[in-house]
Amino acid sequence: MLNHFLRMLNNKKTGGIVYVAEVICFFLVISGLIPREFVLYLVAMLALYLILAPLEDGVIFFAASIPMFLAIPFSSSFDNFNSWRIFSVILFVKWFLSRLKTTKIFTKGAFVQWRPLYAMALVALYALMLLSVSMASDKAAAIKRIIYFTNLSLVGFPVYYLTTRSSDFSKRLIRALTIPVLLVTIIGFLQLASSYFIDIYQFMRIWGENIQCNQFGQQWCDIAVRVGNTWFAYYGEQLSLRMFSLFPDSHSFPIFLLLGMPAIFAWTMRKMDVGAKFQDLIKTRTKLFVVWVPIIFLAVILTGTRGFWAASVGVVALAIGVIIYMTIKKETKVSYFKFISSYIILFFMMFFVAYPIFTSPQFLLSKGDWSMLGNRIRSVIDFGETSNAQRIEIWKKSLVSIADHPLLGVGIGNYPVVLSQDIKLSKAGSSAHNIYLHVAAEMGVFALIALCAFLFELFKIIYRKFIDSKADTTLATYYGASLLFIPWVFAYLMTDVAIFDERAFLMLAVSAALLVNKGPD
Repeated sequence: MLNHFLRMLNNKKTGGIVYVAEVICFFLVISGLIPREFVLYLVAMLALYLILAPLEDGVIFFAASIPMFLAIPFSSSFDNFNSWRIFSVILFVKWFLSRLKTTKIFTKGAFVQWRPLYAMALVALYALMLLSVSMASDKAAAIKRIIYFTNLSLVGFPVYYLTTRSSDFSKRLIRALTIPVLLVTIIGFLQLASSYFIDIYQFMRIWGENIQCNQFGQQWCDIAVRVGNTWFAYYGEQLSLRMFSLFPDSHSFPIFLLLGMPAIFAWTMRKMDVGAKFQDLIKTRTKLFVVWVPIIFLAVILTGTRGFWAASVGVVALAIGVIIYMTIKKETKVSYFKFISSYIILFFMMFFVAYPIFTSPQFLLSKGDWSMLGNRIRSVIDFGETSNAQRIEIWKKSLVSIADHPLLGVGIGNYPVVLSQDIKLSKAGSSAHNIYLHVAAEMGVFALIALCAFLFELFKIIYRKFIDSKADTTLATYYGASLLFIPWVFAYLMTDVAIFDERAFLMLAVSAALLVNKGPD
């Protein structure tokens, strides 16, 4: 009987059934139709599946489930421990044990994989993270932060290992990544639709006190409802929703979408000819699936996150620069990269669709001023605007702190010290509003150098893999689109640190491991 059960778990259809069951249970829990205590049993069942199922199926399941991991209500005072922490450890341990059986890990040869610059940069970053604890005024907070990032990064190891072994698995993973991206996009638009039928108080009860509490736990719920959130754009008495879907804020949601966009492109264009001329590619019919590209772009705009709007200009400049470089080098895929880049035009076109949405009455309130979207766009370069002025002030204080603590910063997880705030405010979003200043302030200048070295090397690897990819359109498209969307995210992070959100970081960890693998394509 046990053998029969194990054979069932080895069946890919079983993974699909388990995933559908998870999705159903997820929505029943967050809607309050079944009590949160059921999450304990759900997590136990999913953990059992991940333990017994093949590692490949477990990683696919994990990637597709990223936005749907629930906080576990162990007790009334400890109900925000998220299930992904358990699942990522299970996958890492399974990978580690499988490597022990086939490879002598603790040998000189086993450490060759850490020689690439990107790997050395990550090791240096982690070492500096550990060393920065010595500077932390709250060492407990620093250690918790290290555990958090370590836990988040564990899934990258099995992803790297499996994608290195098989290009077929890489394509399975890319396909799996499209599922959560589409799911959260649909939920985002349903959320938007709800704003036209209920008032602001009903909206907060449904999304703040019910869905967010059931999804993330009471601690986050209290912060979102009582301390503050990024769910609305205010202009005088006018109020507009900033789409956030199943995410805690309207900043991590668009990060997740853009990190998932290469998978959407890859699945849409998997039948294209990467060696064709630009004119022929334009005439070629893509899959109907391509309609999701402008829809996702519209969702990014409707988050109201101005940093992404500003960063889009940099992405256009980057695309032009890469095209010029590829033309000079006479690369055969320059036409295909032009074709992928041409879709960025849709992002700017979607502002015309977003305009009537931003100016339409929401929460049963009228909007007398139709220039709301225009005002928000202009506010990007208005340094006197409240949030911009606050950011600039925070950046100045961060630079002062970096000058005072250049080597190891103030300690990881201790950024509130820079602003003379209580350490506990780090959970409420106290940050440098700039990933690069934040890293330097917490861990020192050398940590910033390590981060920049990793990002530079990552871009080089993606470019080289795109150029060297052969006849496989799925992987070539994924690499080509990543040349645009990965830099887009990290350009945006010059104004935020929302990549530290669990769901956004997990998507980054999976995507980065998929991109840097040295497997066949």
